[in-house]
Amino acid sequence: MNPAGKPGKTGSLMAVEVALARLLAMAEASPICERERLPLAQVQGRVLADDMVSTLDLPPWPNSAMDGYALRVADWTGEPLVVSQKIFAGQAPEPLKPGTCARIFTGAPVPAGADCVEMQENTEVQADERVRFTETMAPGQNIRPQGQEATVGELILPAGTRLGPIEQGLAASLGCAELDVIRKVRVAVLSTGDELIEPGQALGPGQIYNSNRVLLCSWLQRLGCEVIDAGILPDDLATTRARLGELKDVDLILSTGGVSVGEADFLGIALRDEGELTLWKLAIKPGKPLTFGHFRGVPVIGLPGNPASTLVTFALLARPYLLRRQGVKEVEPLKFQVPAGFAWPKAGNRREYLRGRLESGRAIIYRNQSSGVLRSAAWADGLVEVLEDRTLIEGDYVGFIPLSEVLS
Repeated sequence: MNPAGKPGKTGSLMAVEVALARLLAMAEASPICERERLPLAQVQGRVLADDMVSTLDLPPWPNSAMDGYALRVADWTGEPLVVSQKIFAGQAPEPLKPGTCARIFTGAPVPAGADCVEMQENTEVQADERVRFTETMAPGQNIRPQGQEATVGELILPAGTRLGPIEQGLAASLGCAELDVIRKVRVAVLSTGDELIEPGQALGPGQIYNSNRVLLCSWLQRLGCEVIDAGILPDDLATTRARLGELKDVDLILSTGGVSVGEADFLGIALRDEGELTLWKLAIKPGKPLTFGHFRGVPVIGLPGNPASTLVTFALLARPYLLRRQGVKEVEPLKFQVPAGFAWPKAGNRREYLRGRLESGRAIIYRNQSSGVLRSAAWADGLVEVLEDRTLIEGDYVGFIPLSEVLS
């Protein structure tokens, strides 16, 4: 049994890491550099075009971390102190009068001359309104110093950061009302095969509904891409060439349905005739066939046609490619080790990504792992990674990638 984390042999199949490295290298060779300036409220999911550098100290002045009383520790001899002023957040205080304290509230500026804030729970207000302090105090106590979070000129977020609610909030704290972001990736999505029809139509003999188009278009939109729905390509070479030729102003053509060397694989023929085509057989299950190429200079990624295969290969290969095109550095999803709640008695020569979920801290898997069963992913909350040439008994550790990591 191989130990967790060590890939096994793949024979003539390409390792997942090698395929990903090639895709990322191709993405870096054609980065999207165009940008647009957007209001801060509209940048969620977009990629920061320039380094975000602080133009102010944050906080801009020392402030209180507590509701309580500000004082100079050296002025306290154990006797109660007179309250000389009251300071609310948003007010500019007067310098602290020697030998007094100031009533202060959380977030309010600490007055000049004070070096400590004591929380109100450790004080007693006397009948004459002087304040008695009941605990030993030290300089700097309960004061957030100027520049604690950021200082002028400090790098806050590097270019290539994907912006979410936290990053938007951080930008707002620095006074940014607008940000420069990389323009959206323009992705044309198409499916291949006469057997496919769209939902809402009547099924004919040998036909199936096209689930991959909806899956990918929705997923791409969640990734912040501009989606061009190129529909279904019929099994006709002239039509295939014409439709591909219309997709001039896109950054990627993303197809589903195998592109092989067969005489009926018209997408593959068009790519070979008017561009280039690389066929990879990956050591991955589901999703062994994956295609990368160009049509008249436009990159093309061909995903397998079975729904679970489409899901796995898009999540682990196409998604990182799209993010790297925009300059994102960290493109691989979080993966952590969990005990298996199942046995895997037969080792395979491909890395398997099983649709599974966590229950009581263990990974369990859907009963049917067929590449044609999309229902397995709807039931799951993650992908369970079983390495090549590995068997498992319950309790052995496996990789777990939450679906939340790859769906946005």
